Amino acid sequence: MDEDALSRDDVIGKVCLTRDTLAAHPKGFSGWTHLMEVDPDEEVQGEIHLRLEVLPGARARRLRCSVLEARDLAPKDRNGASDPFVRVRYKGRTQETSIVKKSCYPRWNETFEFELEEGAAEALCVEAWDWDLVSRNDFLGKVVIDVQRLWAAQQEEGWFRLQPDQSKSRRRDEGNLGSLQLEVRLRDETVLPSSCYQPLVQLLCQEVKLGVQGPGQLIPLIEETTSTECRQDVATNLLKLFLGQGLAKDFLDLLFQLELSRTSEANTLFRSNSLASKSMESFLKVAGMRYLHSVLGPIINKVFEEKKYVELDPSKVEVKDVGCSGLHRPQTEAEVLEQSAQTLRAHLGALLSALCRSVRACPAVVRATFRQLFRRVRERFPGAQHENVPFIAVTSFLCLRFFSPAIMSPKLFHLRERHADARTSRTLLLLAKAVQNVGNMDTPASRTKEAWMEPLQPTVRQGVAQLKDFITKLVDIEEKDELDLQRTLSLQAPPVKEGPLFIHRTKGKGPLMSSSFKKLYFSLTTEALSFAKTPSSKKSALIKLANIRAAEKVEEKSFGSSHVMQVIYTDDAGRPQTAYLQCKCVNELNQWLSALRKVSINNTGLLGSYHPGIFRGDKWSCCHQREKTGRGCDKTRSRVTLQEWNDPLDHDLEAQLIYRHLLSVEAMLWEKHRELSGGAEAGTEPASPGEAPEDSLARLLRVLRDLREAHSSSPASSPTSEPNCLLELQT
Repeated sequence: MDEDALSRDDVIGKVCLTRDTLAAHPKGFSGWTHLMEVDPDEEVQGEIHLRLEVLPGARARRLRCSVLEARDLAPKDRNGASDPFVRVRYKGRTQETSIVKKSCYPRWNETFEFELEEGAAEALCVEAWDWDLVSRNDFLGKVVIDVQRLWAAQQEEGWFRLQPDQSKSRRRDEGNLGSLQLEVRLRDETVLPSSCYQPLVQLLCQEVKLGVQGPGQLIPLIEETTSTECRQDVATNLLKLFLGQGLAKDFLDLLFQLELSRTSEANTLFRSNSLASKSMESFLKVAGMRYLHSVLGPIINKVFEEKKYVELDPSKVEVKDVGCSGLHRPQTEAEVLEQSAQTLRAHLGALLSALCRSVRACPAVVRATFRQLFRRVRERFPGAQHENVPFIAVTSFLCLRFFSPAIMSPKLFHLRERHADARTSRTLLLLAKAVQNVGNMDTPASRTKEAWMEPLQPTVRQGVAQLKDFITKLVDIEEKDELDLQRTLSLQAPPVKEGPLFIHRTKGKGPLMSSSFKKLYFSLTTEALSFAKTPSSKKSALIKLANIRAAEKVEEKSFGSSHVMQVIYTDDAGRPQTAYLQCKCVNELNQWLSALRKVSINNTGLLGSYHPGIFRGDKWSCCHQREKTGRGCDKTRSRVTLQEWNDPLDHDLEAQLIYRHLLSVEAMLWEKHRELSGGAEAGTEPASPGEAPEDSLARLLRVLRDLREAHSSSPASSPTSEPNCLLELQT
């Protein structure tokens, strides 16, 4: 798209990847793809509800087509809706429904009949169109019915997805509109009931509780059989699983011990992309993101707002003109370098000061994990010559793998809504380098690598002392303090998502009624959705979590505003209510919907349908129904839309993803089992309960077998089943 500030954005071109294309690349599709011209006849969406019957007749059989309703049609008119009608064609004869004005969820309930000849091969074509008074009608999609198949079935009814019209051959302007470089991976997972995953979860938890002295050593075996390319995914899934079981600290402690046991040189500790390093990265993002925002947020915002030119490398300096006593003179390179050093020293000093003040703000589980890391490293590398090694172990994660990446790419860590421009990016990069030097404890190697960073050395040396003092206090947390902090946090119900939203308010009654959106600060916890006038003011509960029945988008035409969602819930008296909330952009809308659906996915009484419009006057704006409490005209989406770091944990999904990974390395697990059991054949049944006790690997193989059988017998292919689908897209 080409963004326009005043008018509607322009379409440049599109890239379309089919599901088959993605399925053909299990490890992900990657490459440059040409943009193509957008053909309105191919941009269709929505479904149509049809009832098709073959009936006996006096001379010949008759084909009856009942056009009942449609949902989620493409809005083709300026008012954010369409004026849809349906055209039914068979053997040269065409019939049309009536036109439903201003609706993307029309209801017709009209029936058409055609004479049907036995053996006729021609298909029945059902087309949806948007009626226009002046210009030509717009195509909304079509369904082609195989009459031969219908003849055999005699009757068929259901929702049919509208398809594009690709009958017209046209020139594809490949290469003339530019290209997009894409990396896309599709994972489609069917998540079974929780009880199916309990044996796997219990087995993994038992291994972690036993630690490195456990009999099976499953965690080391998982690390050994995990390839480099999928190690991050496996680490994240394991970490989230153990976090949900309250064992994240124990899991990471086990990984620390395993890595320390095979590390001989202190300067190579946690420098590789091991399972320990990847798991700790994931842990900090899941458990420490709010903490990172509180420390880095003000500094990052200041860098963006100031937009100062900052450069320390003499080979990259751009000399600018500056004003001096009313006269303009060229600014010297030395002045540019000195001003840049002053700016960076100020930013680095502010960051270190904020960090030193943040000990109490750091989550208890993060502090306890760093305590374990600090102790394990100090036990492995004792002595004065390794005095800094425990500190560097902590900073290798906190500074090098958490703070520095967030400084360089604040948008990826949700610190900013947009990527930085070139000037701000350079400032952030230099600041991140300085933080890395402090995190490396100002080693000679870091000083000689980029000598032009020397002007920052006084601040870096002072920062090293500050950072060591901070880490000493950070890891000084006892078990009792950890439990007390966790108990306090659990009583506060930590926010799942929070931020400013606009809530819809209605004023007056009858013809004088008006509506508007008021800005408030919302907070979603595992207990309620609440709001306040400001982030620091007292919150009022708006909706209890257990009362949420659906969270869905609202049609743009309903309020004349985009990015509006509705939270359907019941009040304390059991009456249905709806809260309309407006987000500032589509990404924020999806994040809120994801969080709301995930925290309420186990609620009783979730709705199967809803109205994407509003009830105005005496009818719904979407489908024009006059019954306010009737069945909705669109289906609800209870599945999660995103995999955000701050989303609530989904234990069953994480267990399914771990099972999927273990299944992919099952052959290697059997090979290991043969080694341990003296050459048993792959696929040989592990010991039965009456025989010698199983080791943990044998139990794992038995669990994988049971899960495979559960998947083969699950109703995933049923039309009513909606398996979790994970679509990961990176552009």
